[in-house]
Amino acid sequence: MNPLFTAGGTPQAAPDAALAAGAGLQITRAGSRPVNAAPEQYFTGQVSVEMLQVPSGEERSSAGAVSFKPGARTHWHSHPLGQTLIVTAGVGRIQRWGGPVEEIRVGDVVHIPPHTKHWHGAAPDSAMTHTAITEVLNGSAADWLEPVTDTQYQERPEPVLASASTAPSQGQQLFGDIAPQFAQLTDEVLFGQVWARPGLSQRDRSLITVAALIAMNRPDQLRGHLARAQANGLSDAELIEATTHLAFYAGWPSAVTAIGVARDVFAADDKR
Repeated sequence: MNPLFTAGGTPQAAPDAALAAGAGLQITRAGSRPVNAAPEQYFTGQVSVEMLQVPSGEERSSAGAVSFKPGARTHWHSHPLGQTLIVTAGVGRIQRWGGPVEEIRVGDVVHIPPHTKHWHGAAPDSAMTHTAITEVLNGSAADWLEPVTDTQYQERPEPVLASASTAPSQGQQLFGDIAPQFAQLTDEVLFGQVWARPGLSQRDRSLITVAALIAMNRPDQLRGHLARAQANGLSDAELIEATTHLAFYAGWPSAVTAIGVARDVFAADDKR
């Protein structure tokens, strides 16, 4: 049973000699972890889970990237030791029992206190992915309850108050001053839905996007996506190797332009 969803019994974590006392770091590379469907008895709609960390030995915390298709959500549930959610893509909703439905977006962090009945999931018109950090107590990470009804789910969320300290989204930075609707589509559809789909990792999506922009010789868009690719786990050496490979398929001039852009992006990253 997945430790994120364990409702009783001890989470089944495979023993690993690398986790023995005194062992070194354990690193699982982006794209190497399986993505599985979430248990249907605890969710409504299409939900997938990529386990990022499974507890072993005396450890009790787990972490997983949970991706919800539009309209998908958990059932009502609580956690004996609470839970923390970090929204990494899309637009979602969350509600505690007796409270209002609240909208959550990329960068938002939600802490659910122990024994607080709640649900969370995607918005009706947007996918959503969050990282869930949960601890197990006496073999249980969650107490699962009844499904969230359509009436409960469709309750209008509370408006999100703008914060002076909130950084503008990528779409707002690029187009918000002149094309706010286009910026909204960029944030909510392109990055909120297309990039949030569970079929490919963020790393793979970045590599595909960078390759397409190099092949089409789009240096302005390439600049931002090279930085995004770095954030998604691609190394400078891997990006240059991809550019070198593409030179023989997309053309030498396109590769030369891309390498010039990469030089600027890598230099800016080194200064930070």
